[in-house]
Amino acid sequence: MAIPAISSYPMPSASDLPNNKVTWEPDPKRSVLLIHDMQNYFVDAFTAGTSPVVELVDNIRKLKSQCAELGIPVIYTAQPGAQAPEDRALLTDFWGPGLNDGPYEQEIVDELAPDDHDTVLTKWRYSAFKKTNLLDILRGKNRDQLIICGIYANIGCLLTACDAFMQDVEPFFVGDAVADFSLEQHRMSLEYAAGRCAVTISTLDLLEKLKTAPKSVSEPSSGSSSQLLTQQAVRQQIAELLQESPADIADTDDLIDRGLDSVRIMSLVEQWRRAGAEVTFVELAENPTLENWWRLLSSRSQKVLPNADYL
Repeated sequence: MAIPAISSYPMPSASDLPNNKVTWEPDPKRSVLLIHDMQNYFVDAFTAGTSPVVELVDNIRKLKSQCAELGIPVIYTAQPGAQAPEDRALLTDFWGPGLNDGPYEQEIVDELAPDDHDTVLTKWRYSAFKKTNLLDILRGKNRDQLIICGIYANIGCLLTACDAFMQDVEPFFVGDAVADFSLEQHRMSLEYAAGRCAVTISTLDLLEKLKTAPKSVSEPSSGSSSQLLTQQAVRQQIAELLQESPADIADTDDLIDRGLDSVRIMSLVEQWRRAGAEVTFVELAENPTLENWWRLLSSRSQKVLPNADYL
């Protein structure tokens, strides 16, 4: 077994977390919970019944429970057993052959076993995005925040957070719901995440923020003229995000090429849903032009003024 035995160490508390560089706030309507590699093979490296594994499992259980209540999708990663050499590739040089073909090592620990409606992704590399459809799942669900918990903090959890950040997904790194080979490596992971790619947060703080978060998508007010959509108003919204003049945006311009990233597109999705137009991120990203977006909006909402130039 290439995974070393891990000595007990105290799980960091909220007061031990580093200062974050960004001020992102978790939103139940934008979030997905990722439970990373909580398989018996990896968990058994810790000393059972001691810190940090006791707090690790308990905090992940609390996160999963509240996410289920709030309708936040839950995704697991799990590495397969008996990987072929060409599939495992360079991981073998660092960690040996990995999990065997028996069911026990591959199973998620009993306390956190996936439910029927959860998604389990086969994990092939450090990052949960590599060789999986995790990003497609996030985009298909119109989610751009990823809550990360599990093991090991300095390997898969941290690399997944970095990868999420580089794909315009806001990572939330739950400092007392991850664990590592040592307290030193655990703290290193938190410092890097807070300073480079994520918000570090405690389980208790995250649960409270998710519970009290304002709804990001609300029903349109009946008869409210402010909810009406026009093509010129849509052009104005896009121009404001791009910090350009509306007159400079042509109907057929590729808006992603012009700098409209996924986070800004998601903000437009939320605004247009509030106006009663049920469009998705994927639909907008497939053909990112004002002409196509207006065609979608005008076909999905009864609160449009096709021939108006202003609200």
